[in-house]
Amino acid sequence: MKYTYLLLSVFLFASCASKKKIEEAQLIHSQEMAVANQQLGECGEKLNELMSQNEQLKSQLNTAKTSLELRQEQMADLRSQLDDVKTQRDRQVDQVGELTVLSQSANDNIKETLDQLEDRDKYIKFLQAAKTKADSINLALAINLKGALSSGIEDEDVEIKVDKTVVFINLSDKMLYYSGSSNLTTKANEVLGKIAKIVESRPNFEVMVEGYTDNVPIKNSCLEDNWDLSVKRATSVVRLLQDKFNIDPNRLIAAGRGQYNALASNDTAEGRATNRRTRIIILPKINEFYDLLNPDMAPK
Repeated sequence: MKYTYLLLSVFLFASCASKKKIEEAQLIHSQEMAVANQQLGECGEKLNELMSQNEQLKSQLNTAKTSLELRQEQMADLRSQLDDVKTQRDRQVDQVGELTVLSQSANDNIKETLDQLEDRDKYIKFLQAAKTKADSINLALAINLKGALSSGIEDEDVEIKVDKTVVFINLSDKMLYYSGSSNLTTKANEVLGKIAKIVESRPNFEVMVEGYTDNVPIKNSCLEDNWDLSVKRATSVVRLLQDKFNIDPNRLIAAGRGQYNALASNDTAEGRATNRRTRIIILPKINEFYDLLNPDMAPK
């Protein structure tokens, strides 16, 4: 019994000692885990900061690349301009060289050539001045039209542009006509009335009305085909400008373009809607335009 008690006591003592060591090891492990978690959190924050800095650097790099490409394009353009200047200089040098080898007997021809060049230069300046004046008039006309048509009209129903020597207005068919018809809507009267006021204030301009359709065939008791519909629509607009708004018919032109000269593909509903339009072109009178090309009109 004594030996049994002794062995039991030793065993209990050893068990208590082992439990204490285990608890101490667990405490140390917990502390080390806490430190490791804290370090892991700090590393995560640093990683996020580095990733943010990396994104900023990428953005700055893209901006720098874009700026570099723009600079390269500008340099290429400048090089092209420089090459043009060099070419012109070489031509002038060649011309001067050719002149220097002319004999004295050719002086009269040289003087005549110079006079012709001077006359041509005057004519070119005259045309440039006329173009500048026409551009200014067209710009003012476009601004006035946009101001007059800005209220009560959806943007997709009207488009005003300046193209070379003319101003034109594209108007959608749904705003001007009833479907499949050349009869004008109430909205058309309002819109065309605003356009007529601008046209009336510029008696030196003619007005061409062009009708366009999509490629969907149409035929009924009143219409033969799309050509017929486009012409009748243009004629309806011209008649309204003449009869209701007193525009001089000598200034009016009606034309039908049918399904041709399309702006978009007729394969989609949106494309067909774009192609169904009426274009009103405001342009200088033909005789006045050709006067600009007459050398006798150039200043002496």
